[in-house]
Amino acid sequence: MASEGEGRLGLRSRLGGPVLALWAKHDRGSDGWLSLWQHLEDSAAVAGMLWDHWLPVGVRCLIGEALPGGEADGRRLAVWLAGVHDIGKATPAFACQVESLADVMRGVGLGMRSQGAMGPERRLAPHGLAGQVLLGEWLEEEFGWEPEDCWQFTVVVGGHHGVPPEDAQIGALENRGHLLWSSGKSRAVWRRVQRELLEACAAEFGVCERLGLWRSVRLPQPVQVLLTAVVIVSDWIASNPDLFPYYPLDVPRSGAERVAAAWAGLDLPGPWRPVDPVGCVEELFASRFALPEGARVRPVQVAAVELARSLDVPGLMVIEAPMGEGKTEAALAVAEVFAARSGAGGVFFALPTMATGNAMFPRLLRWLERLPSLEGRSHSVLLAHSKAALNEDFSELMRGGRRVEAVEADAERSYSGSGSCREAEAGLVAHTWLRGRKKAMLSSFVAGTVDQLLFTGLKSKHLALRHLAVAGKVVIIDEAHAYDTYMGVYLDRVLSWLGAYRVPVVVLSATLPAGRRRELVEAYAGAGAGVGGDADGAFSAVSEAVEYPLLTAVGAGGVPVVRRPAASGRSVPVRLEGLDDGLDLLADRLGVELADGGCALVVRNTVKRVMETARVLRERFGDDAVTVAHARFLDLDRAVNDKDLLRRFGPPGMGVERPRGRHVVVASQVAEQSLDVDFDVLVTDLCPVDLLLQRMGRLHRHQRGVGQGERPVRLREPRCVVTGADWSGRVPVPVRGSVAVYGLYPLLRAAAVLGPHLGGVPVRLPEDISVLVRGAYAEEAEVPAGWEQALASARSLQGKQRAAQREKAAVFRLGAVREPGEPLFGWVAAGAGDADDTRAGRAQVRDSRESLEVIVVQRQSDGRLRTVPWLGQDRKGRETGGLELPQDQVPAPRAARVAAACGLRLPLEFSGEVMDRAIAELEGLVVDAWQSKESAWLAGELILPLDERCQTRLAGFSLRYSNIEGLEVIRDADA
Repeated sequence: MASEGEGRLGLRSRLGGPVLALWAKHDRGSDGWLSLWQHLEDSAAVAGMLWDHWLPVGVRCLIGEALPGGEADGRRLAVWLAGVHDIGKATPAFACQVESLADVMRGVGLGMRSQGAMGPERRLAPHGLAGQVLLGEWLEEEFGWEPEDCWQFTVVVGGHHGVPPEDAQIGALENRGHLLWSSGKSRAVWRRVQRELLEACAAEFGVCERLGLWRSVRLPQPVQVLLTAVVIVSDWIASNPDLFPYYPLDVPRSGAERVAAAWAGLDLPGPWRPVDPVGCVEELFASRFALPEGARVRPVQVAAVELARSLDVPGLMVIEAPMGEGKTEAALAVAEVFAARSGAGGVFFALPTMATGNAMFPRLLRWLERLPSLEGRSHSVLLAHSKAALNEDFSELMRGGRRVEAVEADAERSYSGSGSCREAEAGLVAHTWLRGRKKAMLSSFVAGTVDQLLFTGLKSKHLALRHLAVAGKVVIIDEAHAYDTYMGVYLDRVLSWLGAYRVPVVVLSATLPAGRRRELVEAYAGAGAGVGGDADGAFSAVSEAVEYPLLTAVGAGGVPVVRRPAASGRSVPVRLEGLDDGLDLLADRLGVELADGGCALVVRNTVKRVMETARVLRERFGDDAVTVAHARFLDLDRAVNDKDLLRRFGPPGMGVERPRGRHVVVASQVAEQSLDVDFDVLVTDLCPVDLLLQRMGRLHRHQRGVGQGERPVRLREPRCVVTGADWSGRVPVPVRGSVAVYGLYPLLRAAAVLGPHLGGVPVRLPEDISVLVRGAYAEEAEVPAGWEQALASARSLQGKQRAAQREKAAVFRLGAVREPGEPLFGWVAAGAGDADDTRAGRAQVRDSRESLEVIVVQRQSDGRLRTVPWLGQDRKGRETGGLELPQDQVPAPRAARVAAACGLRLPLEFSGEVMDRAIAELEGLVVDAWQSKESAWLAGELILPLDERCQTRLAGFSLRYSNIEGLEVIRDADA
């Protein structure tokens, strides 16, 4: 065997004869090619660079802890596995694909049949699986490893194309040796070159003396996943012909010069290297956040940072505090402490919707710009959702700079990723190579929808990359109460893997049920964590805690601790009243409440009820006195509407132009999240109590004068009117639309716990939040007299529905972490294919009917298309409304981008069979000239043209749109 050289000699110097004829890459267009030994050397070199300059410290430590030589062994193993990952290309099944290169190999004794002669049987030997088998046999023959010793290492080679092999695939190939070694006289030559290449790699990459020690290692499954991801990234970079040119285009140079030039050309930003912030919490907040003058750090914020500092190791922290208490700032401060102490290289902020993700992204950027640990370095930043490119803050980071090309598949043709990157003031970049659905989450700092986190628990191709992305970050999960049972199944499994990776996690909620709190803590801590004695009591204490605010923390495999910080001191007593459902009743009540002016928020549980309510209130109070807010607006219109709501109803002292007369905002559930708006009186449909409390958080949210003296006299005492139900009977009857959205049981439980407060004792915010949520979700909840049968029936139905959700979610859910040494065989078997942030992709981790999204344009009377006319100016003062969209050519980039920003998700009326009909009709409207690669914004999109009155018909429905009302859908009488 060749002597071990730790990379000093170069792989080529260790090889000679037929092995040099093996090929790895070929470009059909230029006929350029790359030898196998060169690609293996390139990949190993890239893996070394990634380890030294890109992988977060915490990831390197986790890998190193599994090996006797620590991080040094971790580096050797990663480099070696990258160096042998394509050994399966040294087989007839692979080499026969390019006849001209196969002929060269035949000329040196490596005989093989043609690709056509091999037939479909060749597909049983994909080169990843072939490499796994060859590497395992070599380890057994040369080092005496048992098969079970090999599998935990060789599965990295077998899974480097995104799907670890299954047992049946392995067995099928092991019975077809002719695909690995050919037959006849050349069989010995094939076996000799395979062995020669593996021996040279072991020597060159410095593992000859380590393989004997590694034989007794039992690699944890998380480490196997991380190594697989490192090999995938190394392979993709090394497969980029712009960075690593093919023959004969490359200039003569050494391997070190080749990789140095490639790494410089890639210019991949390194991980965040945070420094543990010292000093008091007040100083930390003053330096990281632009606090208003006179503002003081809240007790829950102080307690969260102090708890983070007191933990032996960073783990999971659940922060429960009222709306408007500064949970976001607390989470970011804790993330900085956790990152410094865990070696995390970034932060992922997961939010429930694209709208909340867009709102968080500029806040994340402002925080990053204030971090002293970022000074003088560039770091990659990502807004992670399907419409991120339309976000102005993110697109600013993507403009300018140079182009980097990257591959996303190991094949003869390469995928070319266009774009650029630009450094912002704080050294933040949207790096070109880190684009695309499989690589984007590898960016250091990410704000995006929670779907991106839940995809980590979905069996899908290249799942290892998603795991690497989160394994190197602190994960913040906002609005944890907003996720239903189906999403919870995925979230719990993701938390179990995050605990295994020792990823610090911060969970935020204002209204988290106690049972759900315990489930989250147990999922992260791991199965059997802290079983017995005091530990059992500690987990019980998590679900029994009734204090509010509340902090709960636990380490992976540890015992939870609970902290009970003081409230901020401001208490708001809210009087609740019930009101039978009825539009005239509502209008009469608002007429009384707003007799002397004031701002009211009416929250409905369905968009249909929003529109019906707004129509009646406009007739009563006038068009200018009513504003509508729901999700059925064009993306651009909704962004404008949100800004307008903040301008009129946001916090005092922020340029707010609050209406002087009476005004009513009629909104759907969009009013529950993200917007910091403040109203004098609230009317809400009955909904689950945690969501109702979220809505109440928009009531008297800010102080307006001494004793709320700037509000109308009648409205200086906060009042919440609960409607959307018939309250006249012994058991209230919620309206059908609310039952369809939430189910009957949580509505009745909300009514039950709110009963004593309806016309009685005020609800004290925040003091009563925990009590009410606990009462609504407790297993042995108190039942009002006469409600027994109704609640029992509703609870039984809910139990069946939740069981069905859990069963449905489990189909594609990733398995639990298995014992160390268990290989990842079948890890994503029977999975969902590729996971992405499309409507179909999101449907995999959300229990919702698939919806249809269109781009809305306007068709003029002469047939020409243009962007809708009412749009305002962009950031550069240019008009965006009425831009021409020619149908005989690709529209101008600016016009196309504006049109793409006018996306609209059609309501559930267009799901199921109606969706098929709608798609067929919309496909008949496709503009052929827009279906080219030059039309990046519009190619493949469904276009919905409105006439000059902003109306159209689709699949048996009449559609009418306005930027004031949104989309109205009416079923045709003859449909």
